[in-house]
Amino acid sequence: MSLQQLYLAMLIGGLVLLASIVGTRLATQIGFPSMLLFLLVGVAVGEDGLGLNFDDVQLARNVGTAALALILIEGGLTTRFSDIRSVLAPAVTLATAGVVISMVVTAVGTHFLLGIDWQVSLLLGAIVSSTDAAAVFSVLRVLPLPRRIAGLLEAESGFNDAPAVILVLMFSTVPFVFEPEGAILDLVFELAVGTALGLAIGYLGAVALRRIALPASGLYPISTFGLGLVAFAAAGESHASGFIAAYLASVVLANSGLPHRAATRSFAEGVGWLAQIGLFVLLGLLVDPSEVAHDAVPAVVIGLLLLLVARPLSVVASLIWFRIPWREQAFLSWAGLRGAVPIVLATFPVVAGVADSYRLLNIVFMLVLVFTVIQAPSLRPIAKKLGLITRETTREIQVEAAPLDVLDAELLTMRVQQQSRLHNVTIVELRLPDPAVITLIIRKGHTFVPMPDTRIQAGDELMIVTTSKTRAATESRLRAVSRRGKLAYWFDEYGEPD
Repeated sequence: MSLQQLYLAMLIGGLVLLASIVGTRLATQIGFPSMLLFLLVGVAVGEDGLGLNFDDVQLARNVGTAALALILIEGGLTTRFSDIRSVLAPAVTLATAGVVISMVVTAVGTHFLLGIDWQVSLLLGAIVSSTDAAAVFSVLRVLPLPRRIAGLLEAESGFNDAPAVILVLMFSTVPFVFEPEGAILDLVFELAVGTALGLAIGYLGAVALRRIALPASGLYPISTFGLGLVAFAAAGESHASGFIAAYLASVVLANSGLPHRAATRSFAEGVGWLAQIGLFVLLGLLVDPSEVAHDAVPAVVIGLLLLLVARPLSVVASLIWFRIPWREQAFLSWAGLRGAVPIVLATFPVVAGVADSYRLLNIVFMLVLVFTVIQAPSLRPIAKKLGLITRETTREIQVEAAPLDVLDAELLTMRVQQQSRLHNVTIVELRLPDPAVITLIIRKGHTFVPMPDTRIQAGDELMIVTTSKTRAATESRLRAVSRRGKLAYWFDEYGEPD
């Protein structure tokens, strides 16, 4: 490559990157995962669009695997353990047993409905059995869902990539030979060793970062992210699951009280976004739309089978031992978003030389495209219909501010709904736990600093500064007063999470 060709490649890459970033605002406003936009950018630049030819499936698989690792590390570094602690058991069950159930139901339906042979049917079931971390993180974190539901979906999407990858590799052998006992042992080994390595590297890395004084604050985010990559690669070299190791190591690091937490989260989000953009544009380049269109009918049939039968059955069967209300199970069934993970996994059989694997890739791509358009925009109205977002929910705002980081403080925002009993309550009557304080109120487009006797009104957006230790108590008090008014405690209302 000459220097002029390098300049041209960098110019095209920079323009595609900027176009993708600008488009994320529109995608967020209408409730689409940004990955859908990035996929379409790749298709537009590709062979049927601007004419850029890319058909290196092995390169796409390798880059895709690395990008998924980066996305999972970002997800782990932005996950609060307090949000997922109470739902770890159902999340792990849904990410393991749920994946297997979904795979079996989808494979059986694919084989008998479409006449596809068993190996490709099993591969299809395994490929689409896991939810996508990037899609889930990008959509659900802008929805005011109860923290338990959001935490369950995020934890599931972080954990279930590993079982799906293991199953896809099992079914990608040529010639196809499946031994149930050996498959179960391999699955248990890879998950157990990956979990152990992730937890160990996360813990040891956190101890080291707390004791070593690095010469520049910018090195802490890089070191934290680097530890996640070490966990991924170490598990892979040990023939264990690198995905679960990377996610767990990142969760441990994020919740270990490391210095420069805000900077680390911002750096992780930036790397995660860059990985998503590059991954989805690359996958869009890989697929030829004129060929994908021929497999639209099988993709829709398999997608409907997955959405209406396999996913609901996996949710109900996995959560039968947990006291999860039916409304939440219904939402969990609908919110199983697919994205980059299935498309990347669909490249594995192609590289392995499985018969009919290119058709499998086209089916998976079309399935992800169609059902993302259907599912993602419908999550908010369905959540409202099920009564899951009727009450006020605080939402954290990420701010690069050293004083907040040093004080272990957090900035929250909450909009007061029309039916809320917070209406007409004064700031002093709210009695937030010390040192939590409402620092700013946005009312009808105007902002002001409230006084103790300022009355909150319906429609106000409250900006609240609190500490990590008092955040839960602050949110509970806000929920309690919203439900029963300033005398909430007199009515035995303590604002327990929904």
